[in-house]
Amino acid sequence: MSAQNIITVVGATGAQGGGLVRAILDSPGGEFAVRALTRNARSEKAQALAALGADVVEADLDDRASLEAAFEGAWGAYCVTNFWEHFSPQKELAQARNLAAAARAAGLQHVIWSTLEDTRRRVPLDDDRMPTLMEHYKVPHFDAKGEANRFFTEAGVPTTFLLTSFYWDNLIYFGSGPTRGEDGTLVLTFPMADKKLPGIAAADIGRCALGIFKAGSRYIGKTVGIAGEHLTGEEMAAALGRALGETVRYNAVSPEVYRSFDFPGADDIGNMFQFKRDFEAQFCGARDLKESRALNPSLQTFEEWLAENAAQIPLE
Repeated sequence: MSAQNIITVVGATGAQGGGLVRAILDSPGGEFAVRALTRNARSEKAQALAALGADVVEADLDDRASLEAAFEGAWGAYCVTNFWEHFSPQKELAQARNLAAAARAAGLQHVIWSTLEDTRRRVPLDDDRMPTLMEHYKVPHFDAKGEANRFFTEAGVPTTFLLTSFYWDNLIYFGSGPTRGEDGTLVLTFPMADKKLPGIAAADIGRCALGIFKAGSRYIGKTVGIAGEHLTGEEMAAALGRALGETVRYNAVSPEVYRSFDFPGADDIGNMFQFKRDFEAQFCGARDLKESRALNPSLQTFEEWLAENAAQIPLE
């Protein structure tokens, strides 16, 4: 491998992409250079990456030509889409198709596609255990990513399919943290019953991805799942309580109740948690903790993440 192979990072100002940009820039040895893709190179986050030493380039996932230009001359790329910007599986599929086509056109030697399970393989659309959403999906933000895997395979792109986990950062930024009940006690609400939920610090996704790139061709054509820990709701609530210095109770609501909550995408997220609950063994099994730590020796536990981040969790 020659010095300073360029890795183009899609979504560089987001959680996954930003973590990888920083991991590359912080990596001793400097075998990789990073090209950070963003729609707006003048944004505060993009300028912060440029100040750290990233080559910030503008590109749009809806514009294949811009992606081809951004991938040109690169050795590899980290490809990710953000369903929550638009809530459209069709748009996400189109963006993934553009990424795969651009990667092929640029002749990239290694692509990591940040994907998730297509839940319809275990819960068909006619299975009434959970409602069908948008006519064609059970968990839209999972299913479209899983369906898009074939674009990379069919294009002949040397790809590692990376299965991520629940971001613990969602407790800060996505409204998943504990809220106060009527008696003033903090309550953590998930429809997971007593099942384990694989979780990870968002920054560790980038560090694991860098480990995959550093491994050369070892992971090409393979699916790799990552997590920092597999924890039950009770275990998460107890850890939160210790970090926050007050009691946090776990509220194991049903998926039906969770789907009725008043926030955008509640039905999608409710189905997602139900899938993780009902297929706990398979979902956790696909996210091996030992391999995750081998890829990223600095992998954080939930307790370690909380020690650095608990003060940022909004408490209502």
